[in-house]
Amino acid sequence: MASEKQIFAAVEVADHEVRLIVGEFFNTRFNIIKVERVPLSGMSYDKVTDPEEVTKAVRTAADNAKKMISAEVQKVILAIPSFRTKRYSFKSTVDVEGIDGVVTIQDVRNAIKKAESMDIGRAYALIQTVCVKYTVNGISARRIPLGERCSQLTVDIDLLCADRQLAYDLVTCVENAGLSVMDIFLDIYGVGKESALFEQAIDHQVVILKMEREATTLGLLRKGRLTSSALMPVGLGTIASAVSEKYDGIRTDMAVELLKYSVRLNEENPSLNPVHIWATEGETHTINERELLECVRPGVTRWLEAIQKTCVPILQAGKTTVMITGEGGETQGLDSLLSSILGVPVTCYIPDTLGGRNAGLTACLGLFYAYQDKLPVTGQSDDSLDMDAFIKAVSYRDKKPSDGNREDTLTNKLRGLFTENKRN
Repeated sequence: MASEKQIFAAVEVADHEVRLIVGEFFNTRFNIIKVERVPLSGMSYDKVTDPEEVTKAVRTAADNAKKMISAEVQKVILAIPSFRTKRYSFKSTVDVEGIDGVVTIQDVRNAIKKAESMDIGRAYALIQTVCVKYTVNGISARRIPLGERCSQLTVDIDLLCADRQLAYDLVTCVENAGLSVMDIFLDIYGVGKESALFEQAIDHQVVILKMEREATTLGLLRKGRLTSSALMPVGLGTIASAVSEKYDGIRTDMAVELLKYSVRLNEENPSLNPVHIWATEGETHTINERELLECVRPGVTRWLEAIQKTCVPILQAGKTTVMITGEGGETQGLDSLLSSILGVPVTCYIPDTLGGRNAGLTACLGLFYAYQDKLPVTGQSDDSLDMDAFIKAVSYRDKKPSDGNREDTLTNKLRGLFTENKRN
């Protein structure tokens, strides 16, 4: 049973909130157990501005999850913002050590160890090691060639690195919140895993746009691997701030929600019906879709132009598709506007996992698949929760009948209510 069920917890510290998801893999299926989203003011897209606030928010998310699942979150998979990322590609060739001359998982580990010894400089931290391709006897494949007979194994490995200071500060905050970090992945890599983009990027390029409050992360996938990423300091909050500046009483977080769910950005004839009503100093105010669209249009246009400028060299390199996710994936019509400007297919991605159907959770959900993919190589099998407490909480116990020899079923409860009302 223990081998069939694996329970993990994933954490993403975004620029405005901490996202924590507890989920389980059971018989190859993934199920969400709990999702927590805690507002945060101590994090920017490129640095931790208030470590104590970040630590407090992570601890709050873990405590809130414990209240529901009756088990403490002890270990987490952590997403690191793709700030100042750098990719080092390495062909690692090792001699096959087995007596019978067949490839084992230890040979793969030796190849990874050899690649990780590469000097990446003091400004960067190695976030993850990705085995892209395996070659034995002149034949290459994306799957580990376990059991293949050969003398040498060559592994194409990508070392994905990010800003050392940011990575160190985030890990420290999580550990100060009382949680151990099981593994670390780039947030843009998590997006690619959740949306299965690495498979799609075998025969064409895919541009990921992870749009959050303060910034938009651009990731480029090519030939089944993450080749580069960059951060553009414009996000939903930047665009929505025009609404809070113009209309007194509408906070920026409220303006972001209006931008996501109350306006169609590609609508030529926006509605005049009110989409939001609020009061300030005893006076009631309303804003309709047309007013909202006119207010955010300049910011949306600047965002589109910045993306277009960045993507032009990429589009010239071959067939390309674009996907918008993060909080920006919740907007209506943004994909249509960007598609008309770039001239390529653009989609908004929202996860379809029950309990996690929100574009803002895409990267956090992807951490589960990224971590599970590494398990055959790492051999790790730890769960994230206090499993004794969790199993005790979810176990079914024999209950005494509430009425002597009668089961306390929902049907009997309803029958009891009916007869009681009849007597009354």
